[in-house]
Parts: sequence; C-alpha cells; structure tokens
Amino acid sequence: MMIRISCLAFGAALAAGNAAAQNTSVTFGTNWLAQAEHGGFYQSVADGTYAECGLDVEIISGGPQVNNRALLLAGRIQFHMGGDLLQAFNAAAEDIPVVAVAAIFQKHPQVIVAHPGVAESWEDLRDLTLLIGDNGFASYYQWMIAEHGFTVEQRQPYTFNPAPFLADDQLGMQGYLSSEPYVIQTEGGFTPNVFLIADAGYSSYATTIETMQATIDEHPEMVECFVNGSILGWYNYLYGDNAAANELILEANPDMTQDKIDFAIAMMIDNGIVDSGDTLELGIGAMTEEVVGGFYQDMVEAGVVEAGLDWQSTYTTAFVNQGLGLDLRPAQ
Repeated sequence: MMIRISCLAFGAALAAGNAAAQNTSVTFGTNWLAQAEHGGFYQSVADGTYAECGLDVEIISGGPQVNNRALLLAGRIQFHMGGDLLQAFNAAAEDIPVVAVAAIFQKHPQVIVAHPGVAESWEDLRDLTLLIGDNGFASYYQWMIAEHGFTVEQRQPYTFNPAPFLADDQLGMQGYLSSEPYVIQTEGGFTPNVFLIADAGYSSYATTIETMQATIDEHPEMVECFVNGSILGWYNYLYGDNAAANELILEANPDMTQDKIDFAIAMMIDNGIVDSGDTLELGIGAMTEEVVGGFYQDMVEAGVVEAGLDWQSTYTTAFVNQGLGLDLRPAQ
C-alpha cells in the first residue's frame, strides 16, 4: 500500500502549498468511443478516486475520426490509452519517447469467431476462410502464420460487416471479444465459438496507459497518481458498484446501451482480460520484462517489427506491480 500513501501525499502536498489550491488538471485520451472496456477510468472519475489524490481528470473519447495519440505526441494531453505493445514498439522504431506505464488488459481481446459444429478448436480454424482486416493482417495474422501455420491464401479482407459470416458457416471472422460475439448472438440468433488469440499465445498487453518520457521525468507524482487511480478504478468497476461509471459511459457514447455494457463486463471477467495471471499477485496494471520481451521476440520472428529495437524503453514498471487494490478483489 506504499504507492497509495504516496498518491494521497501528492494531493496533500498540493493543498499544503496553497490553501486555495485546485487539483491538477490532466487529460486522458482513449482510443475508441466510450464503452465498458474503458470502465475503470470512468469509475475513478465518477467516484472521486482521481480527485482524492489530487487530479482533475478529463476523459476524451477516441473514434474513427479522432487521433488522441497524436495529441499525446504533440503534448496536448498527458495520457493516452494504447492499443497494444506494437504501438509502443513502432514508436521506439521512430525514436519517439512514448512509454507504457501500466497494462490494464493482461490479455489482448482480439478473437476469431466461428460457427458452432464447424470449428471446435483453434486448430480447426486452419480449415476455414478467415475474414481479417488489413490492420489485423499486418499484425496478429502474421503471427498466426508464423506460429500456427495459417496461410495468406485463406484470408479474405474483413469489411466490418458480419453478414457474410452469418450466411456462410465455412467462414471465420475476426472480432473484439465483447463486440462481434454479441452482434452474432443478437442478430444471428446463435452463440458462436470464440477463440481468444491471447489463449493461443499472442501475449501482448492491451489497453495500456501511455505517456511521454518527459512527463515521467518532470511529473512522476502525477503519473503515479493517475496510474494508481486507474488501478483502483478497475477493481471497483469490475467488482463493485459501477452504476455511476456506466452513466458517464452512456452519456459519452449515445450508441452504447446497458445490455452491451453488461455483456462486455461479463466477458472481461470470465476471460480474465483485466485480472488474471500476474495481476493475481502484482495487482491490476501489472507488467513484466518476460511478457514484453517475449512478445517483442515473437513479433520479430513473425516479421512484424524489426530486430534491434530498444524495446526496454517502451515500458516501465516503476508505477505498477505493487499489489495495490488486491484487497478489493472478491474472495474466491
């Protein structure tokens, strides 16, 4: 609990320095529209956890026409939600000092879905034609080729329209754990088989908290408070009363519905997306050299990133792995 004390001390120091002091304003840019997968951050805004340690946090949503990462690089926001470690590796290749300071998702939520009775195992997917988008083809699908024997020929471009998949049981389709499976259930009327690529060995963290190295150097207490607040927010969102956070999500994203939120939370918990593996001892947000270095080597072998990158500079464990919030996890 030492980091928690430090976090509170930051807020106390601000108040001590100026009796009329206000919390430090920071902005966190997400990489997509508000959804349950961002819930822990909204939780700490809603319940005052960020404010308690001295931060006034504004969350600005990403989306198809929004590039919040560019705002981070330009110094216009302090924190950004990274997609996975590939973004950090690509930044290192361009000598851009972006650093992941926490990994909220221990498992990448990318999935391949298939019709029940057609593909019952990950290996069975090799017999199907797979609908994979261009970004996926350039990243995780290259790993699927190198590591698991999938082929270029069996891939067809995914247009983010599930209709071809619904009409043809010989197709598999990429998806996001809490999105495409829900669409298939509601529109297709059946429950697909869902294969999480993380469970097949794709070991990247996802939904990272990114900041610039200069922010770490100049404002380490602020970074610590934001990371700690986010960790506590995720415990409270998954295991506590998340109604106020969900209200903020629904307000920020008019296309979101409570049933989609409920489905996403259940999928995150059931599949250990946030809280599994190293987090069981180190706490939510955990990162280790073994995971980051292992994923980097996998991507080099798959031809996705170049060898010789300074991958160690892409993350720091200075703000995580302290066991913060373990007492908030329900007893098993």
